[in-house]
Amino acid sequence: MFQPYQFFVGLRYTRAKRRNHFISFISLISIVGITLGVTALITVTSVMSGFEKEMRQRIVGASSHATVTAFGEPMEDWQSVVDQVNTHPEVLGAAPYVEGQVMLVADGRSTGAMIRGIEPDQESSVSELADKLEYTESLSHSLKPGEYGIILGADLAAYLGAIVGDKVMVITPEASVTPVGFVPRIKRFTVTGLFRFGMFQFDRNMAVMHAKDSAKLLKMGDGYSGVRLKLEDTGRAPFVSREIKNSIGFNYYVSDWTQQNANYFLAVKMEKTMMFIILSMIVAVAAFNIVSTLVMMVQDKQADIAILRTQGASPGSIMSIFLVQGTLIGVVGTVVGVIGGVLLASNIDVVVPFIERFTGPVLNPEVYYIDKMPSDLQWPNVGRIALMSFGLSVLATLYPAWRASRTDPASALAYE
Repeated sequence: MFQPYQFFVGLRYTRAKRRNHFISFISLISIVGITLGVTALITVTSVMSGFEKEMRQRIVGASSHATVTAFGEPMEDWQSVVDQVNTHPEVLGAAPYVEGQVMLVADGRSTGAMIRGIEPDQESSVSELADKLEYTESLSHSLKPGEYGIILGADLAAYLGAIVGDKVMVITPEASVTPVGFVPRIKRFTVTGLFRFGMFQFDRNMAVMHAKDSAKLLKMGDGYSGVRLKLEDTGRAPFVSREIKNSIGFNYYVSDWTQQNANYFLAVKMEKTMMFIILSMIVAVAAFNIVSTLVMMVQDKQADIAILRTQGASPGSIMSIFLVQGTLIGVVGTVVGVIGGVLLASNIDVVVPFIERFTGPVLNPEVYYIDKMPSDLQWPNVGRIALMSFGLSVLATLYPAWRASRTDPASALAYE
């Protein structure tokens, strides 16, 4: 026998013999519980991480990494601001923009929307809009100053029933004074294309037009709402924004994407933490099953323990035997759970469409902003989950193993 006898005896005890079929059944249930818990933890953690990553990519792709705005008035010296921020080594691009809230009317339907006026030649340096266009060649082709073209989000166009070539009435909240009273400003635009970011928040509520057309519509003259920035590393956006703020002076306000969406990402982080805690309870319950399994095993093996003690086995050796058995349950459950979790998380794009055949759409884009289930398998998270599962399994074996080591040989053999 090449292995230590404690390891050999512990392995023997994991197999059912005569009277302990029920104990082995409970051991199997413990393994299944740990497997399910680890699989669920890895899958849910990967989906939540994927959801957070997908939302971050779509948000920064549609909006901007950072924004510079003037206090209380349109920004007319935007070119000097662009020149200043471009001197920062982590700024990859800068472009002016005009933004405002309007009412869109088409085909008897109306809805509120955010309009964004852009400079078509500069927009690609700060956003991914040019790559998300549909039914149009390019931004420069669709948006020309004075022609009043407008590009609608795909879901917004579907709601209005508008297609390329249709006319859309744009109504601003500011009114003009006329002899007959206050009249809202209305301008007719032609739909020249659509865009689809795959995020309901933008596809349903945003429209894009040329900056000069939007400035004229909103009576901003030659001014802009601000300057949008693209940064080298989105994770450093708060630090870079602070540095830019210090360099351009206190006449401007600088914000980044983490500030603009702070509440949303805090909610996702809290939900991710709570899901981890709740699903960890599955592994904890399985660990309690290990306790009950080993306690019954110790009671069933009283005579065996006493014989080993009379043959010279130390209390530490007896404790090691039951530690081997409990640890083996934890290792098997954890390994199988990790394999199952990795496979499920890696193929979530196949599993979810299969489930949707029977249940319908899993994600409502109006609620979750995206229409597909993302997954981002992160190996550090897998390692932490495996260590947690293994640690709980080892902790669950300590009391039964200690109790076995305290068995008195004389008392155990008194009635044999």
